[in-house]
Amino acid sequence: MTFGEQPAYLRVAGDLRKKIVDGQLPPHTRLPSQARIRQEYGVSDTVALEARKVLMAEGLVEGRSGSGTYVRERPVPRRVSRSGYRPSGGATPFRQEQADGEGRGTWESSSEQAEASVAVAERLGIEPGDRVMCTKYLFREGGEVMMLSTSWEPLAVTGRTPVMLPEEGPLGGMGVVERMAAIDVIVDNVAEEVGARPGLAEELLVLGGVPGHVVLVISRTFYASGRPVETADVVIPADRYRVAYHLPVK
Repeated sequence: MTFGEQPAYLRVAGDLRKKIVDGQLPPHTRLPSQARIRQEYGVSDTVALEARKVLMAEGLVEGRSGSGTYVRERPVPRRVSRSGYRPSGGATPFRQEQADGEGRGTWESSSEQAEASVAVAERLGIEPGDRVMCTKYLFREGGEVMMLSTSWEPLAVTGRTPVMLPEEGPLGGMGVVERMAAIDVIVDNVAEEVGARPGLAEELLVLGGVPGHVVLVISRTFYASGRPVETADVVIPADRYRVAYHLPVK
């Protein structure tokens, strides 16, 4: 087989990928052995091994100890909808993230005071080391962990107020816009930046991924008259979810 200019291992991986996507190698089917790949494609053991590594890194196959490499079950991507601040009627934070009004999900959260890192300080327009309230969330849908989130709020804004703890007090769970309004801080803008990266080991352990799996990261910041009053990173497994935006037309 002539492989042209593209590296041989990528051509082999591409052909095997096509067979997986087309259903010629359905889920739970054992991937051809390294020797079989070498013979079928006329390549070296090194090329065959590298092709298998590509498929594993893409999450298409998984190794089973003492058994071999098998095609993984491919999840049907579900949607995480986002639509500005939130639906009317005082929706919960998770309903804001899902924006479906059905409240199918549950979440856990924990808050603690911390010092702003350099990156967080830059996003909040404060000095590194300034005190912030850091809140970590774990979201579930139908019992399955589907999203992680970490938010930071400058205590110069919320400290010693009834809304200092995002999930406690009379406005606990009501979200940034309503909570800030309660202390006369009017949120008038929100910005989100979406990127992708390999998931961190601790993230994938919770989200149920394997090393090399890609996650979507939504970096969100709320502003009041140009001043950042909250920033957060939302982490979503890219193989199971798609982010859909519904933006108002002005």
